[in-house]
Amino acid sequence: SGNTRQFRNWRDYILKCLLVTSNLLFTVLGLVTLVVGLWGLINKESFAQEKISGIGTDPMLLFTFLGFILALLSLMGCVGALRENMCLLRNFSAVVLVLVVAQVLAVVVLYSLQGQIEDYLHSGMLAAMVRYQDDLDLRFITDEIQTGLQCCGADTYRDWGINVYFNCSAPGVQACGVPPSCCIDPLENGTVWNSQCGVGAQKLDEFSAQSVIFLGGCMGSISRWIEQHSGVIVTVVIILLGSLCLFCTIQNI
Repeated sequence: SGNTRQFRNWRDYILKCLLVTSNLLFTVLGLVTLVVGLWGLINKESFAQEKISGIGTDPMLLFTFLGFILALLSLMGCVGALRENMCLLRNFSAVVLVLVVAQVLAVVVLYSLQGQIEDYLHSGMLAAMVRYQDDLDLRFITDEIQTGLQCCGADTYRDWGINVYFNCSAPGVQACGVPPSCCIDPLENGTVWNSQCGVGAQKLDEFSAQSVIFLGGCMGSISRWIEQHSGVIVTVVIILLGSLCLFCTIQNI
């Protein structure tokens, strides 16, 4: 009947809008990730002529690659839904199904190997601190973690004694200090980066140090961040599953 046909038309229209909207959100997320990756490469001057040969091992390429793939996949879903292109939608659904399965497997592995992963992250953090001055990539990642999570060291700011330059027995000016990314306010007058703001911080007791640097270690901050954002992972899985369901319905349009 006419009413039934009209209802189906509205239903199909709403389903298309939902699929397009969800994919637009993922497109934006992909573009943001892509920009973060490119910003990281440029910020570290990875495109400088003398560093071009080592750019293939730059970890920020992972963000760039993931952002590009996510944006491309989401755009494919948008175009497929808008143009009712079943070839694009089938390819889109196949990739989404793989992503959902991969996420479920990742959650299972992370949950079952939680203790081992925490130990690996802890040892990795300490290794990055040891090579802080010698590896530009590790220094960049460590600084981003400490600045973003407002933490210092693996478990405490005194962990930086593991680094030969920040160890209190070191002869240089950095002895008994911490990197500027540990500082609460690493900028002088809000504009100039003060690379000496963490000098001598390890000599301070916690009461005195708390006004200069972040006291908490990054391992605890990482654990809290994961707990606070665990709902995001579930939301992403639900959205991906919803996209699959919408695709299955759109096939019958």
